[in-house]
Amino acid sequence: MMLNFSYWELKEWFTAIDFTVVGSGIVGLNCALQLRKMHPKAKILILEKGMLPQGASTKNAGFACFGSLSELIDDLNTHTEEEVVSLVKKRWEGLQLLRTILGDKNIDFQQNKGYELFLTTELYESCLAQKSKINELLKPLFSSEVFKVDDNKFGFQNIHQQYITNQFEGQLDTGNMAAKLLEKVVSSGIKIVNNIQVKNFIENNEQVEVETNQFTFNTKKLFVATNGFANQLLNESVQPARAQVLITKPIKNLHIKGTFHLDKGYYYFRNIDDRILFGGGRNLDFKGEETTDFGQTAIIQNKLEEILKTIILPNTEVEIEHRWSGIMGVGNQKKAIVKQLSNNVFCGVRLGGMGVAIGSLVGKELAELLD
Repeated sequence: MMLNFSYWELKEWFTAIDFTVVGSGIVGLNCALQLRKMHPKAKILILEKGMLPQGASTKNAGFACFGSLSELIDDLNTHTEEEVVSLVKKRWEGLQLLRTILGDKNIDFQQNKGYELFLTTELYESCLAQKSKINELLKPLFSSEVFKVDDNKFGFQNIHQQYITNQFEGQLDTGNMAAKLLEKVVSSGIKIVNNIQVKNFIENNEQVEVETNQFTFNTKKLFVATNGFANQLLNESVQPARAQVLITKPIKNLHIKGTFHLDKGYYYFRNIDDRILFGGGRNLDFKGEETTDFGQTAIIQNKLEEILKTIILPNTEVEIEHRWSGIMGVGNQKKAIVKQLSNNVFCGVRLGGMGVAIGSLVGKELAELLD
């Protein structure tokens, strides 16, 4: 069924399509750009179910990070040393690729370091004990020590009085990043159709029939880049994971600079436009946050406000201006799923909350599965 499309609309948008990408987030857009590079004359279509990219690509906190010390130590419980180094390598390479594609100025990239705060001296001491080992593991990638110790120079309260600092962590403007990527894609002659949800697909010999909530059409190849929503279309081990965020009204003389992690990375905050952007708390209700529904819950929002007032800005009058949430894709392994599913269908999903870091690389690798 093709709704009330004209002959021109059908011919221009939905006929003789070579490649269809599902999802206009970091992965989908980078996949389309790489496909264009590989096939300059191909007809490429991106379908996006939201008005803007849904999921996490435009909802994240803009951390250009690859793992705090406690996160990497935690990963060693479920992954080998080689796997952890490989994860960090991918994230680091992905960040460099993103910066190369878009340019630091265009995404307001700044390397202001990342600071990990500790609620207990016990957790701090156990991380400190493994700092040298992790630095040694990462030395081949960075040629110098990644993690160092800093005093509590930003005056946070109710924490251990030293941070563990990641020398190489950066930050960027998520809105700028998404807008610049979209600009690049559109100027490459790639079409994006918004507010279209893909419901199903059926492979017929040399093409794939794609059924959406509005119409059905055919494409030669289909690339699924829906991350946290992947299990609505694919039978892959990807769990949705909602991340809740709040932002304050502007705060005078806000001296906090850099990106900050708390409680094994489950909480994270930064200064953006003299406001505190603060997210996390999924660990308070893992089961409840395994959802594709956008929204907030009192248990998490109350905790964010409490930490804001007791730890981050204890002596400051703070007002919350806005709250939102994003949907990530996670699983029992941190490695993204980038694979060919059948003759003409491919997927790049399960970014594990590291979409800013690995999204560009996953998108590129997804397109390169064609070779």
